[in-house]
Amino acid sequence: MATSITLLLFLLSTAAFLRPSASQTSAAGSRPANQTTCNGIFLTYQFEGRQKIHPTSSKPAEQPYSFSGNVTVLNSGTVDLKAWTLAVGFSHREVIVSVSNAVLSDGSALPLFTDPKTPVSFSGFPNPDLKTPIATAGDLSQIQNSISIIGTQFGVPDPRVPLPTNLYLADPAWTCPSAAIAPSNTSLYTCCVPNLDPKTNSTSNDNSTISNEFLARRPGDLSITYDVIQAFPSSYLALVTIENESPLGRLDNWRLNWDWMRGEFIYSIKGAYTSLVSASDCIFGQQGQYYQSFDFTKVVNCQKKPTILDLPPSKFNDTDVGRIPFCCRNGTILPKTMDPSQSSSAFQLQVYKMPPDLNRTLLFPPQNWKIAGGTLNPDYSCGAPIRVAPTMISDPSGLQSNSSAIATWQIVCNISEPKDSKPKCCVSFSAFYNGSVVPCKTCACGCPNSRVSQTCNATAPALLLPPDALLVPFDNRSAKAKAWAEIKHFNVPEPMPCGDFCGVSINWHINTDYNKGWTARVTMFNWEDVSFANWFMAVEMPKAYDGFEAAYSFNGTKIGNNTIFMQGLEGLNYLMGEVDGADPARDPRVPGKQQSVISFTKSSTPGIDVPAGAGFPSRLFFNGEECSLPSILPANGAFRMAAAGGGGGIVSLVLILLTTALLLVWQ
Repeated sequence: MATSITLLLFLLSTAAFLRPSASQTSAAGSRPANQTTCNGIFLTYQFEGRQKIHPTSSKPAEQPYSFSGNVTVLNSGTVDLKAWTLAVGFSHREVIVSVSNAVLSDGSALPLFTDPKTPVSFSGFPNPDLKTPIATAGDLSQIQNSISIIGTQFGVPDPRVPLPTNLYLADPAWTCPSAAIAPSNTSLYTCCVPNLDPKTNSTSNDNSTISNEFLARRPGDLSITYDVIQAFPSSYLALVTIENESPLGRLDNWRLNWDWMRGEFIYSIKGAYTSLVSASDCIFGQQGQYYQSFDFTKVVNCQKKPTILDLPPSKFNDTDVGRIPFCCRNGTILPKTMDPSQSSSAFQLQVYKMPPDLNRTLLFPPQNWKIAGGTLNPDYSCGAPIRVAPTMISDPSGLQSNSSAIATWQIVCNISEPKDSKPKCCVSFSAFYNGSVVPCKTCACGCPNSRVSQTCNATAPALLLPPDALLVPFDNRSAKAKAWAEIKHFNVPEPMPCGDFCGVSINWHINTDYNKGWTARVTMFNWEDVSFANWFMAVEMPKAYDGFEAAYSFNGTKIGNNTIFMQGLEGLNYLMGEVDGADPARDPRVPGKQQSVISFTKSSTPGIDVPAGAGFPSRLFFNGEECSLPSILPANGAFRMAAAGGGGGIVSLVLILLTTALLLVWQ
């Protein structure tokens, strides 16, 4: 009996402990307010119907249907909804074919193949803001937006209704309960209210103040501003500025795209150029019909989606195409941690408009912004333009005066990892206490095609290598790898593992580990034909960061977040590309190389265990691209070089510096 009572008390106490808090219960179990009682932003998704289409399938899950749906955003509250973004959780392999009264927030092209794990975000266009019913006397044209969606979905045979899994505002300033299914079973709804957390709440009940007229500028890895600096009834002058806000982001030879949504075309451009100079789309399009007496020979570009590139430095003083501050840098935008003066780029363009926008106050920015860099730059995903306070532009003559832009929009871009993307650089590990090098992973940067995978093993782990194998291209390492495996009694798979297929590889080598400190040697190898000017590298060292002392051949700096930022010293900031060997017919190609020893002290990191992993980076970036790291570390064998006291460490460091100097002379 006593045992039963004890067990009962235990279960009751456990249940009380596991019971969710009041806030958790209300968040998970509360039903959103309906349209009648909602005093916030009322969201609805209405399924309008579908039809079976070809190809037909005997498998219900594979049968495609065309469908249509309507999403409504209604402001029923007391706060203006500005630059709204709506997220819809599609879950039936929907393919979005067309969207009206909105655009895809990330600028993706249609048709869009949705992912059940990633909600699809829509941003309002041409009406990104919804006013309150109080300020408009309930005028639906100013407080409501309706989005029509047409697409294809799979499975869910009748009579089931394929509704999304969720619906909410993708803005931390708003809180949205989980969407509920209406009694009709054909619609989904929720009611969003302002978030009371002051850290995320950018809304206010006072819509009369100037500070609340525009949204605050948002943080991001890359910030693009679209400033209208002159406006005329049929045209305007815009200044586009790209600023790098990420300490590790970078762009080389940037290429910028957007979509004109209202028939605009570029008449002239300064500080950059379009990849295609043509007026044919205007002459044979609606622009030519409206501007019948217009001289289109001077028009730069009439594409709906133009591609814009930066000019070379030689064009900066050109009075026709240059003379724009921060222009003409060959598309290179460095992080501010490296050079603040080189962290932005700008150009200016004159844009002509089409009816019904022939009014100097009717201004609409382009949509679906995309920006990309060189082969070894991170990928960026850009959001929709949001209206912000006009930019204050300094007087170019140097006077202490600012001029205000007429209208300003901000486009925030963040570093992203596209689905199925692969790194573009890789890292190998080695150490003084182990004779083998842990190379880059097999297919670390992706296997290029199926033909290659037929001659090598794309899934087998990479073979451990002798140190000198890092100096030759992968195609010339097979003999060295096999000989090393035979000496070390390693198993060799058939076929041999594929290479890493990376254009840049970096070796991180533990040089010494003594009582008062330790050293590492980092070597960069460029296997591309292209050289890298003003390169940089960053390593995250969670357990060794506080002990960083110096990089002897690089400029090394601690920038926070356990990150050490390294760049070349003056005259050594150019990583050459791969070149032919001394005898091209016999010798393998030689990669571009740069190397430095890095020293750490143990006084700031007591108890650090360097061989156990603390001496190796947890993340490594080259020119903003995160590199692939090995999944194993060099084993700490019986032989371990150790010096008693600091004297041995100093001697070892001197020897390493001499070795490094000889290697650089040999290079």
